Order: sequence, then structure tokens, then C-alpha cells
Amino acid sequence: MPLSDFVRSLPKVQLHCHLEGTVRAATFRELAGRYGLDGERVSGPLERTYAFATFREFLLTFAEVCKALRTPEDFARIAADYAADAALQGVRYAEIFISPSVWTYFHRDLDVRACVTAMREVFARDCDRLGLEVAFICDLTRNFGVERALATARTAVELAEAGLGVVGIGLGGDEANFPPAAYRPAYDYARARGLHAVAHAGEAAGPQSVRDALDVLGAERIGHGVRALEDPELVEELARRGVALELCPTSNRLTGAVPAGRQHPIAAFDERGVVCTIDADDPALFSTSLCEEYALVGEWLGEERLLHFARNAIQASFASDERKYHLINELERFSPGNA
Repeated sequence: MPLSDFVRSLPKVQLHCHLEGTVRAATFRELAGRYGLDGERVSGPLERTYAFATFREFLLTFAEVCKALRTPEDFARIAADYAADAALQGVRYAEIFISPSVWTYFHRDLDVRACVTAMREVFARDCDRLGLEVAFICDLTRNFGVERALATARTAVELAEAGLGVVGIGLGGDEANFPPAAYRPAYDYARARGLHAVAHAGEAAGPQSVRDALDVLGAERIGHGVRALEDPELVEELARRGVALELCPTSNRLTGAVPAGRQHPIAAFDERGVVCTIDADDPALFSTSLCEEYALVGEWLGEERLLHFARNAIQASFASDERKYHLINELERFSPGNA
């Protein structure tokens, strides 16, 4: 949709974006061809590269992208693309998901640390110039089971201790068939060693999934969480605890988390005091961008309301207090008149 100067210029914090979901379609097709992958996504029309009809098909599409990422150089390339795209959209600070358990599922010999180091080097080279800071959250990817999730949590801790910018763990994948509670050992392990905890919940499963993410996993933010609206007491609890929902309107519509024809619940949550942030999830796969998601919400609620959601994202981030102070100051100096 059309973007105003206000939306483009608004300083933003990004909290729910999967790096693999930012891979441009042309880049995916080039890498897939290089590695001998075939199929409709590789050789069919460019606009059909990331086509899917159901949430399960979306997960399989995400997996296809991961199959085409095989070397540290591949990861460095998509990190550089992400940084450039994010800077153009006014992102100042980002916590992006990476999925080492998916990478190594398809490529057992992949050196995860080398790949993360390659991305870290790109960010060290580019981010000061672009006015951007990027941290990583390691997604445990529930589909691979409890033991593999624990192994990924250990990897996340090792990467954090090596100074590679990992600040937390998350839990994505097939929520309906892999409920949060089983992953408590992995979360206990990571939190005991200083990592933050977030979790996808209330996207493909109901309010109990959100409750388990909060009470069993100790999640500090909830990815999506739209189905929490089905339980008024849970909504009150989210507001009371100040737990942020990372809301991604286009993703929520395309995956069916928000049924077709139903209004997105961001306004309903906000009116009830729940901390809401705006994000793009897998922007390349959903044919959107962070700016377009802000524009969509601005169309519903008015552009000046976006300052409120942008401030929420700063406060809900795991950035240092000093970094938050500077981000808030920049946002407070921003106004429609200087966009």
C-alpha cells in the first residue's frame, strides 16, 4: 500500500522478524539453482516463488528457503540485504529470529557458529554506517522435538557467551501440534544462563497456548498472541503483566490466525491496555515490509497512533537501558511535521 513520509521516516524497533523470511525471492532462486534444488518455486513464475495456501504450506515454504542456505557466505549475503532493507525502513534497533535447528536439520555438517559469525561481521561492518543495531534470538523450532530444542538452547547460550549478539530464545513452528509446555527444560536452561525468553503462541492454537508460554516457559513477549482475545481474563492478565504482543497483521491474515473478514484485534488489545507492537514476521514470504505493516495500522487507527506502537516496541525490547533512552529521545523529537 502507499507509504507516507511519516511512515517511512518514523524511527522503528523491529521485534518479530525471521531472518530466513527476509530472503528476496530472486536471491532464493539463485541460491537454489546453485545447489541443484528444483521445483515450481525455483523455475516457475517469480511471483509464485513464495506462494502458499495454508499455514502448513507456509512452514514448508520457510523450510525450502532454509534448504538454500548452506554456507557462511550465504548467511552473510542475506544479513547484508536485511541490514540495507531495514535501514531504508527507519529501523534503528532489531531483534531478529534465526533458526539454527532448521539449518542443521537440512545440512548436518553446517557450522552454525561460522554462519552466525559471518552475519555478525556484516552487521559490525554495516550497522554503524546505517544507524542500525541488530541482535539475534535463536528459535528452537518446536517441530523437531524436545531434545533438539534443548540442544538449540545450548547452542544459543554458546553463541551468546562468544559475544555473537544472541540475546534470547524463541519457539516457532507448528504450535497446534507441539504445545509450549513440553519445552520447559530448554527455556529453564537458557533463562538460567541469562538469555531472554519469547515464544510464538496464540497464532495456530488458542488461549491456553498463550497461558503456557507465560506461566510454563516464562515468556517475556508473545509472538502474535491474537487468539488470547478469546479469553477476557487472559487479556486482563497480559495487560496487568505488561507482556507485549508482537502483532503482524498481514501474516495473521494470510496464515488464518485472524480469519478472513474479521477485523485485526490490535485496536481491541490496545484499548484493553495490552502492550502491542507492529511487525512483519517473514516479510519476503508474505510480500510485505515493516513500513507496509505500519501503514496498514495507520490506515485503521490514524498515523499519529503509530508513535504509541513505536514507543511500545522500544520499551518491550531487550536493548540496554542506555539504548532505550536514546531511542525514546529520538522518537520524542519525531513529529509529522519533520517527516
